Amino acid sequence: MMKKILSKLARILFKFSIWFIAISVFFVIIFRWIPIPYTPLMLIRSFQHNSNNKDIEFKKTWVPLENISKDLQLAVVCTEDQNFIKHSGFDFGAIKKAMKHNTKSKRKRGASTISQQVAKNVFLWPGRNWIRKGLEVYFTFLIETFWSKERIMEVYLNVVEMGPGIYGAEAASQKYFNKSAQKISKWQAAAIACVLPNPLKYSANKPGQYMQKRIDWTLNQMRLWGGKLDYHPIE
Repeated sequence: MMKKILSKLARILFKFSIWFIAISVFFVIIFRWIPIPYTPLMLIRSFQHNSNNKDIEFKKTWVPLENISKDLQLAVVCTEDQNFIKHSGFDFGAIKKAMKHNTKSKRKRGASTISQQVAKNVFLWPGRNWIRKGLEVYFTFLIETFWSKERIMEVYLNVVEMGPGIYGAEAASQKYFNKSAQKISKWQAAAIACVLPNPLKYSANKPGQYMQKRIDWTLNQMRLWGGKLDYHPIE
């Protein structure tokens, strides 16, 4: 009797796994070309605002990567993932450093790449449990397999949270500086990139002392890169 139950459960689990893989691969391939209409985080934030009776306007405008400042593309690489062009989704050197740091400090440090952040933002929900982290690894592998680095950056800069009710580079540029994401200055690009660790706390157009130090550091990193992000470096 028990063998029959276990056998039935195994068949159900196998079928579920096949369907999950097929559906997830389908959506990853589809989203290689079409804009992401909505993300789980956007939905969660909408519920949070409603439950707290907060009237926050939802701002999100999808624009192609060529309409987003190259300075902003470089700035987010400098602040979020300096090995973005080189790695295949995971920066194992950064992970090792973060683990070493976290064993000695109460202030935890993350090592998520831009690819991992895209996997989380588009397909998953916020959280730190092992199930979500495992799914993050899976979806990161998929987008690195089926998408180009340019597409990963394009999706990232169109869906990432950049302030209360603000998602994506175009909405952030208009909100903070009354400009399109294509026309912002280097300083403005660095300022927007520096809100990403905590977009509900920091402001790009009203930086405090800590934010200003981060902006100065980011501008220096951008200069060290030569002011240019090459998605296809010569090996």
